[in-house]
Amino acid sequence: MNVFVKWCVRVLAVILLLCLVNAPRLRAQDQRHVVSVDELSKDAARPAETRQANEAALRRLFSSEQAQQALKSAKIDYGKVDKAVGQLSDEDLARLAERSRQIQDNFAAGRAGSLSDRDLLVILLVALLLIALIAVLR
Repeated sequence: MNVFVKWCVRVLAVILLLCLVNAPRLRAQDQRHVVSVDELSKDAARPAETRQANEAALRRLFSSEQAQQALKSAKIDYGKVDKAVGQLSDEDLARLAERSRQIQDNFAAGRAGSLSDRDLLVILLVALLLIALIAVLR
């Protein structure tokens, strides 16, 4: 029995020694995989920031003088369009915001006097689509 106890003590001593030697390496590995709370907060805030930027792009387009005139000529209330923007899905909002940015870029790139008939038609179609979506969602 005495030999068995000595053998167990030696095995435990070796295990303890291995744990002590490897502990700093294990802690270093754990630290490399830890994500800070700030990083998590930033990642969580990104979708909301993207949505907010997309909504702003659409609202900027619809609040432009040319778009307001196009909406008035089609007897579309800006308030309904603005309300519909907030109710779009993230995917639909992203697509429409991209198109509105293209129109605004074209407008800023040299056609500062007026939007083309095609651009006005797109504005009206987007507005009608928004209003139709809001009607379907209710």
